[in-house]
Amino acid sequence: MTVTLAIVIAVVVVALVFDYTNGFHDAANAIATSVSTRALTPRIALALAAVMNFVGAFLGQKVAHTVSDTISPPENNHGLIIVMAGLLGAIAWNLITWYFGLPSSSSHALIGGLVGSAIAGGVTVSWSTVLEKVVIPMFLSPIFAFAAGFVVMLAVLWIFRKANPHKANRGFRIAQTISAAAMALGHGLQDAQKTMGVIFLALVTGGYAASEADGGELPLWVIFAAAAAISLGTWAGGWRIMRTLGRRIIHLEPPQGFAAESVAASVLYTTAYVYEAPISTTHTITSAVMGVGATKRLSAVRWGVARTILTAWVLTFPMAASVAAVSYWILHGITRL
Repeated sequence: MTVTLAIVIAVVVVALVFDYTNGFHDAANAIATSVSTRALTPRIALALAAVMNFVGAFLGQKVAHTVSDTISPPENNHGLIIVMAGLLGAIAWNLITWYFGLPSSSSHALIGGLVGSAIAGGVTVSWSTVLEKVVIPMFLSPIFAFAAGFVVMLAVLWIFRKANPHKANRGFRIAQTISAAAMALGHGLQDAQKTMGVIFLALVTGGYAASEADGGELPLWVIFAAAAAISLGTWAGGWRIMRTLGRRIIHLEPPQGFAAESVAASVLYTTAYVYEAPISTTHTITSAVMGVGATKRLSAVRWGVARTILTAWVLTFPMAASVAAVSYWILHGITRL
C-alpha cells in the first residue's frame, strides 16, 4: 500500500466519522419538534429520521460539488493532510457544541475547518464560493425561516380559528409525521452531501478520481457510505440538543411543530436544488421554531437561550477554522508532508 493510498483511506474514515457526528449532532433538527409535541415517540422519530436521512442522501449531488470546490489543495500528500486537518477541526467543534447542548451548524464547522486548514497550509480558498454559497445563505436562511415560520403560523391560526382544539391538535400530530419525514429527507439531502463532497475532494487530491471539471463523478460507494454514516449517527440520537431545540427555546404545540418543520424543509430543498448552497439545517429549523413561537407573543420565546445559540452560530466558522489550522500544523509537523 502506498503512502498516498493510506492517507486517502484515513481521510475517508475521518470523513465518515464526521458524518456520523453530524448525524447524532443534528438528529434533533428533524425530530425535536415532533417529540416535544408528542406527535412521535423518541424511538419512532429517530427511526423515521434515520431512514429518511439515508434516502435523502441519494437525491442530489449539487451541494457535494459546492463543498469540494471550496478549496483547491495540491494533488499530493500535502493536500490530503490539509483535507484531514479540516475534518478534524469540524469534528472537534461538533463534539464541543454537542457536549454543551448547543445546536450549532455542522455545515459551517466543515466549511470553516476546510478554510482554516487551507489558509494554514498556504493553498487557494475559493472565497467567491465561500461568500456566495456559505456566508450569505448563513445570514439569509435563518432570517427567511424566522419570517416564513411567523407568517405560516399566522395562516394556520387563521385557517383553523374555529376548529375544535382537541381535534385540531390530533390532526396536526398526524401531519407532523409527514413534516418530520420531509425535514429528515432534507437533512439527508443537505448534510450527507457535504461529507460526499469532502471524500470526493480527497479522492481528487490523491489522484484516485477526476475532478468535476474533468468530467469526474461521485462514485456510488461514496454516496452509500455517506448515507449510511449519517443514518447511523441519527439513530444514535442527540438528546442534549433535542432538549434545547424542543423545550428550552419555546414549548411547542402540534400546529407550531408542523409549521416550523414545513418551513424548514422547504428552505432545505430550495437551497439544495436551486442555489446549490450547503446551508445549516440547524440554523433553519431553530429560526423557524423561533418564528412560529413569536406568534404567541415575543416574550414566549426564551431569548436568553436564543442568544446563547446565536453566539455558537457566530463562533462556529472561526473556531472550527482555528482548530483545523492547529490540526494542520500538528499533522504537518509529525508527517513532514
